[in-house]
Amino acid sequence: MSDLGSDPMTGSRSPVGIVLAGGRSSRFGRDKLAEPIDGEPLLWRPIRALAAAGCVEILIVIPPTGGEPDRPPDVAPPIRLVRDREAFGGPLVGAWSGLAAVTERRSDGAALIVAGDQPSLVPAVLADLVERVRAGRQAAALADPSGRMRPLPMALAVAPAMVAATALLDSGERRLRALPTLLEADVVPLAIWRRLDPSAGTLDDVDEPTDLASSSESGSPAQP
Repeated sequence: MSDLGSDPMTGSRSPVGIVLAGGRSSRFGRDKLAEPIDGEPLLWRPIRALAAAGCVEILIVIPPTGGEPDRPPDVAPPIRLVRDREAFGGPLVGAWSGLAAVTERRSDGAALIVAGDQPSLVPAVLADLVERVRAGRQAAALADPSGRMRPLPMALAVAPAMVAATALLDSGERRLRALPTLLEADVVPLAIWRRLDPSAGTLDDVDEPTDLASSSESGSPAQP
């Protein structure tokens, strides 16, 4: 396996970013990831956030058939398209497809998984999730204002996450939330991660066209 980079501070390999972009956009009514936000496709927002969080490679999981999305030409990490293993199988299937592509080149290290419709991800929050995995956790995720775990964004240790995702899908499970639960994720309380993201925008996503206006006002992802 080729070495995809290492963190000069910790000696650990840099994370791989995975963007889940295989959904139907049924509530939006058209391909929401292609919708412009501040002059660029919505999909470019999470890509840029993963790059700013230190990802050494970014994988975009797209449907098994169909066209390919545009990719930002000025992002430094290589961007690779990955076809989902089944059409519209849900985010757990998408996560499995991304992890399977990661393990083609490396079997250790961390992966950062985000949704393609998350426009306000803060790179410092993503980097903190990776550090929690490096500290010995198999997964790390955020808690929403109610205290409930939100499965995206999420950092995972690649090897155990691949084993767990495979077992869940083989059992008939389709909920992405089951993956960090099985891995006993470090769920970061809002009061902690909000120090890095005062607006708590990292959990925002776009379901309907009206959601784009507030996302545009939030601006581009901040640097860590």
